[in-house]
Amino acid sequence: MKRSTKIITIVTVFFLVIASVIVARTMIGNHFKKKFSKFPPPGIIVTEVIKQEFAEKLETFGTAISSKSKTFKIRKDEVSGELNLKEKVKKGDLILNLASRKISAPFDGVIGYTGLTEDIFISDNIFIITLDDNSTIYSDIKIPESYAPFIKKGLPVEAKISSYGDKVFKGKIDFISSRINADTRSLLSRISINNEDLELLSGSLLEITVKFNLRNALSVPDTSIMMEGEKSYIYKVSDENIANKIEVSIGLRSDGKIEILSGLNEGDQIVAEGLKKVIPRGKIKPLKK
Repeated sequence: MKRSTKIITIVTVFFLVIASVIVARTMIGNHFKKKFSKFPPPGIIVTEVIKQEFAEKLETFGTAISSKSKTFKIRKDEVSGELNLKEKVKKGDLILNLASRKISAPFDGVIGYTGLTEDIFISDNIFIITLDDNSTIYSDIKIPESYAPFIKKGLPVEAKISSYGDKVFKGKIDFISSRINADTRSLLSRISINNEDLELLSGSLLEITVKFNLRNALSVPDTSIMMEGEKSYIYKVSDENIANKIEVSIGLRSDGKIEILSGLNEGDQIVAEGLKKVIPRGKIKPLKK
């Protein structure tokens, strides 16, 4: 009997200890939960999934060509006194009134004067006057054969020159050859650029970007994407401001934006910056940038 009582006492004490531990842990957990629940959710910059234009790009170089150009050869004995040449002329304006003839502008343009140029030798008694219409600039470019199926007349192009830094001059594909050059394995194309401000000069070296396969697609900031191996993830924010980590499929990158192929819809709210401060399935305080 005494042995049974002793066993019962030990078992009872054991269960009392277990119960005390459980109660203590619950009380401590509730205390800390209550304590830390007082802290507000972190402020996180969010943005909306929008649509924007994406395009694949082909980069090349070309030389600026005037849309029209005319050269006048002038004998020195035809000129009396100083040459007073206008920088810009309109069609029909008098360029030079010489002893034996008058030279008028056949089109609007910019006057240039050279003596004997390094690459053109005429004689010691002749100098050259040029008239260039630079209101539209052309450039001939060679498209690699592998890109030829994607190049169409009217496709947008962008051009830069070193003297203007990051300034972009916009144009389009104006002409496409009907055949591939067998020697260069390329397709000759011509671009045209509106140059009404006459900022581009004939002969300038152009850095040219041809855009093709254009489409409007879902777009997010590149700072919103998390890469884990070959998979891409993003935090989608619910109506209750809960950040849920979801997998997305991405496409092209362009100017700090990434194309979304699947996983999101237009108008979805996502975390744009501060990914390290986000706890998956945790609440956030959305901030607009």
